[in-house]
Amino acid sequence: MSNIELAKPRDFGEIINDTFIFIRQNFKPLLKYFFIFSGFFILASATTSVLMQIKTINVVNNYNPSRFDNGLSAFSYLTVNVLLAVIFILVEYVSITVTVLCYVALYKQKQNNVPTVDEMWGYFKFYFLKVLGSTVLIYIIVVVGCIFCLIPGIYLYPIMALVLPIMVIENTSLGYAFNQSFRLIKDNWWPTFGVLIVIAIVIYVASLVVVIPSTILNAGNLFIRITKGAAPVTLPVAILSTLLQEVSHVFHIITIVAICLCYFNLSESKEGTSLIERINKFGTNANDANATPEEY
Repeated sequence: MSNIELAKPRDFGEIINDTFIFIRQNFKPLLKYFFIFSGFFILASATTSVLMQIKTINVVNNYNPSRFDNGLSAFSYLTVNVLLAVIFILVEYVSITVTVLCYVALYKQKQNNVPTVDEMWGYFKFYFLKVLGSTVLIYIIVVVGCIFCLIPGIYLYPIMALVLPIMVIENTSLGYAFNQSFRLIKDNWWPTFGVLIVIAIVIYVASLVVVIPSTILNAGNLFIRITKGAAPVTLPVAILSTLLQEVSHVFHIITIVAICLCYFNLSESKEGTSLIERINKFGTNANDANATPEEY
């Protein structure tokens, strides 16, 4: 099977199907770059989560009313670790997002060939802070939308999902990406939303396969220890649960690839950018005679 062409119109089923075809064809380089560029942040996130677990276990297993006058005091004891865990989870999410978006952008630029580590690093360091700031803003917009009767937040979700792919693939500003996202999704909101919901269900099920063993272990451990009158939480079980949750974050790759294919579908359907580029290059490349024709 030849390498998949990213920039072309697709219907609902083709987006879902091609998402998994692209990941299958690029599984090894995607996984390699996932660990190269996101590994540190994953490790940092896991470490802060484990430290938070340790403090939580200390509070639960050794609760002392004289030390913690009320629940608020106990929460204050955990505040620093909770904040660190939240920050590193956000940075981890952004690093995974930037890695996959840079891979997709370079893959398209290199005419469906795998980018090198140097190319990926150049893109990653250029877009990381831009995407980090944009992600925070997007979260705020969606959360505010959800606060107002939930419906605005649901409406904004697929629109905001397209903003980051537009920023990286088109190498543009956040403001332009916002406007472009609204323009592209006009009359195409439901298909895009449907793709994101289906992918979310797939990832949820896949994550359960990883997380359920730790949930069963936690429940069994809790039952046995309470029955024996021991402290209800143990550190090894908490650490294992945290690590399994971190492993499940690899499935975020599926979401980003699906969103990118939604973007390419909308962009090509409305603008035919890839077709225009090929027409402009016609006759300028000696390999054009051997190029595979595309159907639109």
